[in-house]
Amino acid sequence: MAGNLTRDEARERARLLTVSEYAVDLDLTTGDERFGSTTVIRFGCAEPGASTFVDLHGAVVREVTLNGTALDPSGYDAEKGRFPLPSLAESNELRVVADCAYSRSGEGLHRFVDPVDQNVYLYTQFETADAHRMYACFDQPDLKATFAFTVKAPADWQVVTNEAPDGRDEAEAGGPAVIWHFPPTPKVSTYITALIAGPYHKVTDEYRRADGTTIPLGVYCRASLAEHLDADAIVEVTRKGFAFFEDVFDRPYPFAKYDQLFVPEFNAGAMENAGAVTFLEDYVFRSRVTDAAYERRAETILHEMAHMWFGDLVTMRWWDDLWLNESFATYMSVLCQAEVTKWSGSWTTFANLMKAWAYRQDQLPSTHPISADIPDIRAVEVNFDGITYAKGASVLKQLVAYVGRDNFLEGVRRYFQRHAWGNTVLTDLLDALEETSGRDLESWSKEWLETAGVNTLRPSYEVDADGAFTSFAVLQEAKAEYPTLRSHRIAIGLYDRTEEGIVRRDRVELDIVGARTEVPALVGRERPDLVLVNDDDLTYAKIRLDDTSQRTLIQGIGDIREGLPRALCWSAAWDMTRDAEMATRDYVKLVVSGIRGVTDISVVQTLLRQARTAVQQYADPAWRPEGLRLMADALLELAEEAEPGSDFQLAYIQALASVAVTDDHLDLLAGLLDGSKVMEGLKVDTDLRWALLRRLVAMGRAGEAEIAAEAERDPTAAGERQAAGCRAAIPTAEAKAAAWNRIIGGELPNAVFRATLGGFVEPDQAELLVPYADRYFGEVGRIWKEWSSDMSQTFAEVAYPFLVVEQSTIDRTESYIAENDPPAALTRLLSEGRDGVARALRARRKDAEAAS
Repeated sequence: MAGNLTRDEARERARLLTVSEYAVDLDLTTGDERFGSTTVIRFGCAEPGASTFVDLHGAVVREVTLNGTALDPSGYDAEKGRFPLPSLAESNELRVVADCAYSRSGEGLHRFVDPVDQNVYLYTQFETADAHRMYACFDQPDLKATFAFTVKAPADWQVVTNEAPDGRDEAEAGGPAVIWHFPPTPKVSTYITALIAGPYHKVTDEYRRADGTTIPLGVYCRASLAEHLDADAIVEVTRKGFAFFEDVFDRPYPFAKYDQLFVPEFNAGAMENAGAVTFLEDYVFRSRVTDAAYERRAETILHEMAHMWFGDLVTMRWWDDLWLNESFATYMSVLCQAEVTKWSGSWTTFANLMKAWAYRQDQLPSTHPISADIPDIRAVEVNFDGITYAKGASVLKQLVAYVGRDNFLEGVRRYFQRHAWGNTVLTDLLDALEETSGRDLESWSKEWLETAGVNTLRPSYEVDADGAFTSFAVLQEAKAEYPTLRSHRIAIGLYDRTEEGIVRRDRVELDIVGARTEVPALVGRERPDLVLVNDDDLTYAKIRLDDTSQRTLIQGIGDIREGLPRALCWSAAWDMTRDAEMATRDYVKLVVSGIRGVTDISVVQTLLRQARTAVQQYADPAWRPEGLRLMADALLELAEEAEPGSDFQLAYIQALASVAVTDDHLDLLAGLLDGSKVMEGLKVDTDLRWALLRRLVAMGRAGEAEIAAEAERDPTAAGERQAAGCRAAIPTAEAKAAAWNRIIGGELPNAVFRATLGGFVEPDQAELLVPYADRYFGEVGRIWKEWSSDMSQTFAEVAYPFLVVEQSTIDRTESYIAENDPPAALTRLLSEGRDGVARALRARRKDAEAAS
């Protein structure tokens, strides 16, 4: 892989070099394929006479000058993306003139043409190591420097970098181009530098502190999306975030301005470029969405803002500590959201959504310690996972409870004070927390950060004739391959069924250690209807329910009054289903019967997604049609009962559009689409139209003519993606073959590629995908080697034949790994796919047993 820097290489280069400044001069007026890139780097060398290399990807190198001496451009190793630098002096100046390539994969400097108005939009994405796709650099996080950009661009463009511009010049008198000048940044890492350019729509505002000083704010999107940009709502969350973070960190925002840019064809949710955060454009809602989407967007805004301190001001030395970077931002964003925004129940969303992701990831064969071993860049790129984000944040939440919130925040303040503009490792933070809390965190770190796997906690008790506990203990289990039994701080909640619903009667908080922990405080108390281990979600562990508690949930899980304990119970039921301890049909029936009592829209939508997955992947195939009918009938009833125009009505119809199978249900979708049927309060807008059409296409009720008509009605980039997904979801062998050829051709831009791949793996079309299991294994090695990192990883993960739930898929995967010895990162993705198929087989067997 070009640019696959190893940790050892990075350490050696950091030992040799001290980089002081970059001057980057870009010309964006040279054509559609390449742009001019001239870089001057000033740096010191600890061992004069030593050699190293500078990173540069996919370039045509014109000139290289080191300390006034011209180097032969033919020395450029295009395959590795490196140019050798021999015989360094104590102080050095390197000048590299090159033509670099625009990207269509979302990596480096991405170029997009808006189909609405043909305007060109550019943006960068450099994490983990793609800055050298735009300019020559030492592309690793611990070689920080200042960056001064000069950019030549068309006169009608906005140009945004990490700093506000300090000047603009006409490139030629009366000419069509302008040269933008930007002052040097503070010392930052290459991966958080940024360039965004094009005729973006811009809204300006400011955050005003109590002392009267201000932070300039900018919100950007494409011109064709301007009518949908709710900048006021975005700015409101931004202001709340700044007030919260500057207070709890006791340190001002470290950069001069704060721009938030919603960009097309973005591969991630957002990226924490210093002072110029980029976001997935889907966060500009062009159709009606539920409040869960606004909650998610707010969390993303706050997550990236937290990075301005933790990640940008103080940066990990190497990607081993990526988890801390992301986990800290996740924890702080949810804390901020819960305490100062209208989404006060965000810890419920965290428990139901983020922790479910963590538990799933932690049970895969590729699970790893939170503090992972990252030998090279390719390894880290598959580590943006549920361990790095969600498990890490869960463990940080527990650490806060362990050391105390005030001690935790004071330790963070000391950490920022000591290491501002520098690079750190985990122990730097733990040292500060030990000072402020008086706790020894070495054993905690070994237990929680350096071991893999998730523990399971179960209640174990006996009662007397009157129903009072005569004994009570918490049992802790671990899988044989990850045997660590950890120390947990938990609460045990006792819940009774009352006229007001299922409410908590009592709560006991304690530390548990080892395989069995007695809870004498509960002896003598009356057994409740529901025992909830890990009440209040204090620790990271899977929980199980005793028989009485399970019956309580089945009879009325929706009667639990509070959102968080209800979410924990839902999480336990889902985890038991995935572990083949609860029959899939029982879980689906539980969702159908209990969802009326759920008042959190984010939890509602999560449950509906999980129930759909359960039916389509974990159900006995013989029961699957009945399960889909059961869900669809219930969803239609729920939609008709819901308040017209409410989030719940929309969520139920969206879910119905993913499971409808009967003629009656499909007739309803078709009627909503063509307007012959109307549901009071339901606006069938652009995105809902595509959702309805997608299901009709997948079920054979619509085809190319209807797709083309809808694409003509929605001639936007989003419409192009939706049409690509629909075409790939046509349930014929010919359509699948055409989609497969487009997918493996390597010519689709990243967003259309993902949409096509998503339509290809339509869950209800497993039979059509059987021939592609072997074809996948015939292509994945080539694609992994030849394609860019993000595109190849997406193919390896999504195109894996996970819907062909057969032992042959497992066998084929194992034989491919044994015969081809693929790179570690690809082996990891293949083993995850194999595990998903094995899990589905176990769940299907469990579900089939329930039928007998």
